Amino acid sequence: MQTSAVPDLAHTHARPVHWLATATAMAAVVAAAGLMQPKAATASQAGAPGAVTAAAPAPGPAGVRLPLECGGAKSVVTGKASGDLDGDGSPETVAVARCDAGSGTPPSGVYVLTQGGETGPRVVATLLEPAQKLSVKDFAVRDGAVTATLLGYSSPDVPRCCPDQQEKVKWQWQGGKFVRSAAL
Repeated sequence: MQTSAVPDLAHTHARPVHWLATATAMAAVVAAAGLMQPKAATASQAGAPGAVTAAAPAPGPAGVRLPLECGGAKSVVTGKASGDLDGDGSPETVAVARCDAGSGTPPSGVYVLTQGGETGPRVVATLLEPAQKLSVKDFAVRDGAVTATLLGYSSPDVPRCCPDQQEKVKWQWQGGKFVRSAAL
């Protein structure tokens, strides 16, 4: 019989104690990896120009140019409410505004504002155009939805002081846009 040039590898036979030691070491590595997780990923880098963080306050309507055509009259914000409407972790503000008329019930506009980074708050959506000639009552932001009662007129003969129609509506972010539906 010829002797092998390789040393005897009798110590390489796996015994149950070797398997137990290997399993214990692997369990320790997996447990350590589970404890050392990186911070949660965000869509924007902290400190990056224009980055909005969850701690950012809701934008206010003061100083924002709302798309209202008031002629020589001023526009007035009659209501505002904030909440995270699109699920991105940053609050948006919904502002109800109208022209400051001397009498009657001027139509309202409903606008969604978001932080615009260094440029300040900006309008990102119009939920109700003043051209629809509706007024807004019982306005709120709850559970990611905007709810309101819209007041309108059945005909041009109805005095503008006294709306004779109402509709309860809800706007909710779906598929990348605000969708209007009847509120229950």
